[in-house]
Amino acid sequence: MKNKLIVPVLLLILLSVSLTSCEIIGGIFKAGVGVGVFIVVAIIAVIALVIGRAGRK
Repeated sequence: MKNKLIVPVLLLILLSVSLTSCEIIGGIFKAGVGVGVFIVVAIIAVIALVIGRAGRK
């Protein structure tokens, strides 16, 4: 159990030492924007699909 925990902790320490806090936060926000855009596009596609199927009846 301890061996499985050591690798993520060491990776986190390595990232925190090698990157500044601004770079880390910038990366998080870039990923968040990408995920947000994907979710919005998916929601619009689902709405268009529902409207398209409702129009066929």
